[in-house]
Parts: sequence; C-alpha cells; structure tokens
Amino acid sequence: MANHFSALKAARATERRTEVNRVRRTRLRHQIRAMRRAIDKKDTAEAAKLLPETFGLVDRAAKWGIIKKNTAARYKSRLHVRLKKLTGDVKAA
Repeated sequence: MANHFSALKAARATERRTEVNRVRRTRLRHQIRAMRRAIDKKDTAEAAKLLPETFGLVDRAAKWGIIKKNTAARYKSRLHVRLKKLTGDVKAA
C-alpha cells in the first residue's frame, strides 16, 4: 500500500475514476446491446430511434478513453451497415 500522502491521494482518485469508468463502460455495452437486439428483431423504428443515442454514447466513450477511436468507428460502421441492410438502403454485400 502507498505510504506518501500524494500516493494515498492518487490511490483514492484512481478508485473514484475506476468506478466512473466502469459505469460508463457498462452503459455503453447496454446501449450497443439494445441496438443490436432491435436490429435482430427487425424493428426498424426502434433501431432508427436508438441510432443517434448509440452513436453519441460511442463517441463520448471514445472521447473519455473508455474505448479507442478506431474501435468507436468500427462499432458505428457495423451498426449502421446492419441498419441500412434492414431498411433496404444498401445492397447485400
């Protein structure tokens, strides 16, 4: 365990940040899961409603450092492609 005052303070701050990051990561996973379920159920209205919320949360997670920038782009791209296939906007690849 840390002995110096600054090290103890840093340990407390790390615990707080870890909890915040855990909540944010869980919220991100739940949002992506909800979007995937809507697409799997072929519920285009629900999926279209969830799309901006999901993209916003993915972008914020990348900004916060919860996920990397390219990971965020990959999530968004794959979800968008699946939604466009569902609505018939894109030819099947």
